[in-house]
Amino acid sequence: MRKICLLLLLLCTMTSCDNDDDINNDATNQDQCNYQGFSYLDTNNNDQTLIQESELNTQHFPNASNGPYGAPGIEIASFTSSPTLFFTTNAIELNETGTGWISINGAQLEAVTVTCQRAGTAVGDEVRLDVVFGAIEVEFCVIIDEVL
Repeated sequence: MRKICLLLLLLCTMTSCDNDDDINNDATNQDQCNYQGFSYLDTNNNDQTLIQESELNTQHFPNASNGPYGAPGIEIASFTSSPTLFFTTNAIELNETGTGWISINGAQLEAVTVTCQRAGTAVGDEVRLDVVFGAIEVEFCVIIDEVL
């Protein structure tokens, strides 16, 4: 938990802590996923990428029996990047808000609020998830690599 809090606190001091919901709704990824991976919007309204999409593996689980925590969901992982990351959520329907779980550098899973801004169900589909932890907002813009 300490690692996640420190990383997110560091991001908040360097960023606007608001990836795409600024007052003018003019973030570059407001209406489309630019395949940036795990990113945030800095104080100059520039997208900053923490982990490139190419380093992330995104798995979609359409069936309740094999999804995260026994329900349909998405898992996103990168064990070779720095930082390493594991994320899972069942908030996978367009405009759905729910809980997700994130671990950075192998830390304990922490609960985050997730809003699905762009939904996908097949290999090659893009998915965009806004992730909020306290006052900090980051985003996943990823392409589904596997459907299991």
